[in-house]
Amino acid sequence: MNEIYPARTNQKLNFARLHLDALAQAQHSTSWNRHGLIESYNESVLFHLKGALEAFVREIGERYRLDVAQVHEPVQLQAQLEATGQESPELNELVLLATQSGSWLNRLERAYAACWDASDRRAEPREGQSLSEIHVKQINPDHAEDGNLLVELRQWFAELEKIVDRLRGSMLEW
Repeated sequence: MNEIYPARTNQKLNFARLHLDALAQAQHSTSWNRHGLIESYNESVLFHLKGALEAFVREIGERYRLDVAQVHEPVQLQAQLEATGQESPELNELVLLATQSGSWLNRLERAYAACWDASDRRAEPREGQSLSEIHVKQINPDHAEDGNLLVELRQWFAELEKIVDRLRGSMLEW
């Protein structure tokens, strides 16, 4: 098996960790560009978490000897597995988390998708909507929720790191 995707997963997790630290520093900054730094690091953490997830999904696909070059989402890999008559408990867990409304992974996916949207008005939170998702949609937020945003991003990082370690362990067992 090629070790490029496990290395990439680890690299993206490390980048997310570095950017979380930088986000925490930016929140305590008194610099004139403090809010720009906060928004930049918020989006970069989301980018690296999403990259780690994608690399890990490809890592799972490689274990099942699938063509993962065009796989970006857990459901895409699930379709390949079904086409070959295989099943992956590891992937099933990720697909469930990604599609389960309110789960940490579903919220992370929505927040990442929000990076591609823009609005010039303040978004009011809906039930189950993450602070990160709200934060990246706003061009000029008041940054009142910055502390909670960091907590949420750190939680997603910890959850992703934990699930990668646990699922890697279960893949090694067979």
